[in-house]
Amino acid sequence: MKLGALLEATKIPVPEGAAAIDIRQIAYDSRKVKEGALFVAVPGFHRDGHGFAKEAVGRGAVAAIAEHPIDVRVPVALVPDARAALADVAAEFFDHPTRKLKLAAVTGTDGKTTTVHLVSDVLEASGAKTGFATTVDFKVADHEWKNETRQSTQEAVEVQEFFAELLVAGGTWGVLEATSHALALRKLRGTEVDIAVFTNLSPEHLDFHGSLQKYLEAKGELFAMLATSTDKGIPKTAVLNGDDSHWRYLADRAEGAKVVTYGIEALCDVQGAVLSSDASGSRMRITAAGQSVELTLPLVGRFNVHNALAAAAAGLAAGATLQHAREALSRARAVRGRMERVESGQPFSVIVDYAHTPESLDKVLGLLRPLTKGKLIAVFGSAGERDRAKRPALAEIAAKYADLFVITQEDPRLEDPAKILEEIEKGAIDAGKRKGTDYLVIDDRHEAVSEAIRRAAPEDTVLLAGKGHEESIIVGEEKRPYDEATAARDALKTLGFGT
Repeated sequence: MKLGALLEATKIPVPEGAAAIDIRQIAYDSRKVKEGALFVAVPGFHRDGHGFAKEAVGRGAVAAIAEHPIDVRVPVALVPDARAALADVAAEFFDHPTRKLKLAAVTGTDGKTTTVHLVSDVLEASGAKTGFATTVDFKVADHEWKNETRQSTQEAVEVQEFFAELLVAGGTWGVLEATSHALALRKLRGTEVDIAVFTNLSPEHLDFHGSLQKYLEAKGELFAMLATSTDKGIPKTAVLNGDDSHWRYLADRAEGAKVVTYGIEALCDVQGAVLSSDASGSRMRITAAGQSVELTLPLVGRFNVHNALAAAAAGLAAGATLQHAREALSRARAVRGRMERVESGQPFSVIVDYAHTPESLDKVLGLLRPLTKGKLIAVFGSAGERDRAKRPALAEIAAKYADLFVITQEDPRLEDPAKILEEIEKGAIDAGKRKGTDYLVIDDRHEAVSEAIRRAAPEDTVLLAGKGHEESIIVGEEKRPYDEATAARDALKTLGFGT
């Protein structure tokens, strides 16, 4: 693509004499630059892309976009906002795939990944050919693979490229996990949404957003996008959790769009009822537009009933039927690292879950407590460079439910690991718990998992919370290989199980 055409289409001034340059790649990471790239210098949290422009040119970049002049031997287009420019040129470079591909996007504090999977399943049951992008994995038509990037929502270049590939593969619907960070950082600018889904909201990422209201406002950006998205023959729809009071704010942001609510307690457009539940799942009823279906959802917990209702409501908005929803939800599969059981023949339960907020930990431990005949043991930590206020709250939640809990590391990043443990432990002390009796503090996560499993007896439950599907622990700026389920299996093997 010619640089002049690319920049003119995105309303970016074209550097003098640069219009005829051929652009073969859009890049923002100098390490990934290929010959013929347009390098966009994006200011980051730890690194500023402007400082890597020379490296990018050395690797083959033929032009750059920057927020201020940079000394490189290629033309530089100046913009006030490099992130917005990155999103704009990425969408143009890949020919705006989401103007042709129907798109559902899911946002909320908890349940996004599972809901994306369930929405995809309902759409597939109705005859659609789908792809999705989540914290855990990607899917393009029949091909699925792990998300190893540690990003829930990719940068704008990867988002646009992903949906372009899905379109080429014959996809008719994309389903996307839309995080508040991605929305605030304009990663989804130029992504044209037909159905926006809200799961729930509780305090999280306040270190980044500054307040719960700002966090909610970031989520609201997804719903505001409905009004400006291309008409693809699907009514623009906001699918909102009527059991979460924040839905009304989001409904107001979805100006001109149809609003569909779902819920259990509140009176909603898509009404759910939990008929019975146990350790294998829930028997539930869904009622919408005067019709009802009953099904057994093979996912544990009331929160998964909400996720299923969100998927049913999104499916209905896309043209699926309640029967399609029933068919898909009846055969739902647990997402890797979400209430995932580790089975090695041991006489107690070991469960890996991504719960890393006080609210999600409360939900999971509250679910497991009545299902556990013996002791409930929990292992958890709290990520560095993230909301510090939640650290003692995590221990307070564990103190409420668990007979024993182990405080350990999650992703300390550039913070002092010992300080993180101290801040979590404060919640345990304030709850009146005794170190060495009611809880342990073990810095190394492998050792923490091993000790929790070593202490488990028949009919106990061990919850390993916070890492879920992730395959690394970030220490400093280094990603160290780590897999929670593998750590659990290794600990069980040491005890003679699964050998």
